[in-house]
Amino acid sequence: MQYDHILIRYGELALKGNNRKTFLIQLQNNIRHKLKKFENVQVKRTQGRMFVVLHGHDPKPIVNILKDIFGIHSMSVAIKVEKEIEAIKKGALFTLTNHKQAKTFKVSVRRVDKSFPVGSQKMNQVLGAHLLKNTDQFTVDVHDPDVEVNVEIRNEAAYIMSEIIYGSGGLPVGTSGKTLLLLSGGIDSPVAGYLMMKRGVTVEAIHFHSPPFTSDRAKQKVFDIAKQLTRFGQRFNVHLVPFTNLQEAIFKHIPDAYAMTIMRRMMIRIAESVCQQKSILSMTTGESLGQVASQTMESMHAINDVTNYPIIRPLVAMDKHEIVEISKAIETYDISIRPFDDCCTIFNPKQPKTKPKRDRVQAIESQYDFSKEIEASIEGIQEMTFTDKDDVEQFANLL
Repeated sequence: MQYDHILIRYGELALKGNNRKTFLIQLQNNIRHKLKKFENVQVKRTQGRMFVVLHGHDPKPIVNILKDIFGIHSMSVAIKVEKEIEAIKKGALFTLTNHKQAKTFKVSVRRVDKSFPVGSQKMNQVLGAHLLKNTDQFTVDVHDPDVEVNVEIRNEAAYIMSEIIYGSGGLPVGTSGKTLLLLSGGIDSPVAGYLMMKRGVTVEAIHFHSPPFTSDRAKQKVFDIAKQLTRFGQRFNVHLVPFTNLQEAIFKHIPDAYAMTIMRRMMIRIAESVCQQKSILSMTTGESLGQVASQTMESMHAINDVTNYPIIRPLVAMDKHEIVEISKAIETYDISIRPFDDCCTIFNPKQPKTKPKRDRVQAIESQYDFSKEIEASIEGIQEMTFTDKDDVEQFANLL
C-alpha cells in the first residue's frame, strides 16, 4: 500500500456561483502545466475536490510545486481504497502507523456519498476501535491528537490521509484579466506583481532601461525576476522600453523638482500604448503611499492624469517591512538588492516636488514637445516571453 493521490481543496473558489466551473477548469489547466514534466501524472476533478494521481511518483516534489499554484487552499497526500469497510480499515491503519513518533490519534470521517451504508459518526467509532486493537503505542485524543486520520468517502472511492498542507490560496492565474506591471527591478514591483497573480490576474511587465546609464546587469536583474515570477504562473512577458533619449530630454527641459513626476507620466503614457496593443485593461505599480517623494497622494494624482486606465497599487497600504518579508518569501529579494541602478535611481533629483499640483505639472510639461521621444521609445520596444523552462542563455542577444 502506498500514497497514490494528492487531494486538493479549494478556498474561495468554493464560494463562486454559476461561473465556478470556469475557475476550476483554469486551476486544473494551471496544475497540469506545472506538473507536465512528471510523466503519467494526472489531474482529475470530482465533486468539490481535485486530485493529482501520482502513478508511482514521489509526492514531495509535486506538493512543493502545488504550494505555489494560486487557487489551492490546502492539500493532502492520500491513499485511495475501495468503498468497503475492511479496505478503509486497512488504509487507516497504514496511514496511522506511518507516524512512528506519534502517541495519540483521532479519526474524522466525511461521508460525501450518502449511499454508503454506515454514517460518519459510526465509522469514526469503527475505525477508532480497529486502530486501537491493532496498535500498541496509540491512544485516542479527540481534542489535540498527534495524528488526525481523515477519511473522505466519495462516490468513486474512499480517500485516507493524515496531514493537511496549506497552499497559496487566492484565485487561479488567468481568471481575472490581465495587467501591465511597471517592473523596475527593485524590491517593491515584483511583490506587486505576485499579489496581482494571487488574485487570478495574468501579469505582463514593462521595464524602462536607459543605456549607457543603466547597465546590462540591471537588465539581467529584471530578466531574473521575471523568470522567478513564472513560478506562480505559466508565462511572463516583459516589454523592454529604450528610455535614454526621452529621459535625457525630460531632465534637460524640465525643472529638477518636477522631473521625476513628469518622467513617471511619460512612463504611464508608454505603458498605456502597450496596454492598447496587447488588450490589457489595467496597469500595476509597486508604489506604497508615502514611501518616497514620488509616492505621495499628490504625486499619484498628478501621475494618474495622463491615462484613463486603472492604475492598481496593491502595496499602497503596506510598510517596507511587510513588502520585504513577501519578497523574501517569493525569493525575489536577493535578486532585487543586487547593486545595479535602474532608470528611476540614476536621475533621481536632489529635491523632488513631494506635493505637485496637477495643473502646475501640466503647465510645465507643455513647455516642451516630447512626442517624438515618446514615439521613438514605443517603436523601440522589445518583447520577451519567459516560461518556467527558459534558460538565461536565450536572452543573451538582449544583453
